[in-house]
Amino acid sequence: MQPSSTKQTGTQRGYLDVAGLRIWHEVTGAGEPVVLLHGGFAGAASFVAQTPALVEAGFRVHVPERRGHGHTPDVAGPLSYQVMAEDMIDYLDQQVGGPAHLVGWSDGAVVAVLVARRRPDLVARLVLIGQYLNSSGKPPGGDLVASLDSAEVIAFLRRGYDPVSPDGADHFPVVHAKMMQMLRTEPELELDSLGEITAPTLVLQGDRDEVTVEHSLAIVAALADARLAVLPGTHLLPVERPHLVNALLVSFLHDTGTGVDWSAHMG
Repeated sequence: MQPSSTKQTGTQRGYLDVAGLRIWHEVTGAGEPVVLLHGGFAGAASFVAQTPALVEAGFRVHVPERRGHGHTPDVAGPLSYQVMAEDMIDYLDQQVGGPAHLVGWSDGAVVAVLVARRRPDLVARLVLIGQYLNSSGKPPGGDLVASLDSAEVIAFLRRGYDPVSPDGADHFPVVHAKMMQMLRTEPELELDSLGEITAPTLVLQGDRDEVTVEHSLAIVAALADARLAVLPGTHLLPVERPHLVNALLVSFLHDTGTGVDWSAHMG
């Protein structure tokens, strides 16, 4: 890690040069590697409820921030899920060097799927949270993309972007325009292509999420080894129901079946 890194309460934070790209990441704990992939316009802070629980369960947790997100600078040219997946493959090759558990939330789930398709050797287990893989999975009447273009949501997103982006607050409109262009046309993955993924997979969503349960069931059916969990909640499920989500993650990543003491997590 470069000299700009800091170490606080066991967490290493700082910039890395990964295949010529300057990436910010955070690493906490020791044990099997788990890589948390954040959603669009988000960063490492979105997993504030998951990282401590996974570290406590004996995992080494990596949270890299993708290009144009969080502390990671933007890169000239358009954004796409494919280019972000290529960045993530380079990160995994350099920082993990072998299979890791990938947990992708929202856009991060698409990145995780693309990584697992292209480099199955880098993926041990896979968790996909609250994300459609093509437009057939969008819920009727829902329009997350349109909401991200509203003045109210843009103001909210800027409160996270402006203080930390190395590109400065004035660059937000550039990143926002790139993201909106990507989200209007992607993802459009053929579910038949998911058969290439051999990693055991948990598909997790809220019952009022930005993806239909029918689509998630179709994803599970297309995968070689997958199961579905639907919890009460919305697209913000890991924030709304952290105890339930964390219990499922730990159980699944440790491959402990259904042996979760739910009474300890319902409060």
